Amino acid sequence: MKITRNQEVQFDEFSRACDLVEAYFDETIDDVALHAPVSRRQLIAVLARAQLTGRQFAIDGLTEQGEVVYQSSDETLLWLDGGFWTDMRGTHHLAPNEGRAAREVHRRLIEAVDGDVPYYNRDRDPFVLIERFALYE
Repeated sequence: MKITRNQEVQFDEFSRACDLVEAYFDETIDDVALHAPVSRRQLIAVLARAQLTGRQFAIDGLTEQGEVVYQSSDETLLWLDGGFWTDMRGTHHLAPNEGRAAREVHRRLIEAVDGDVPYYNRDRDPFVLIERFALYE
């Protein structure tokens, strides 16, 4: 399955990524999809693409591109510099509403851990790299 022009994944790998984000973000997906003009299914697919992209960036030093808010063996929560979600929209040909909804899911989780974000951090991109379940076996 081709998820971008330069990135291909096996369908079962994408399916596992969908299961991963659905289990991890759980009710946050429902809350955001309820108020965003995207379906729950669309949002899960966008979040899965973000995980696969984030996993590739992690190999290339994702934590060097921003500030780690929290890290455990299950996840890494980051505020990223450099327009991660803008790049995601372009790379994956996402509609603006899809990108905003996915960003909102990540923001809500990070703010739940880190507290309200000061104004100066609102330009940084929230990203949660999930490592709870193995995407690659």
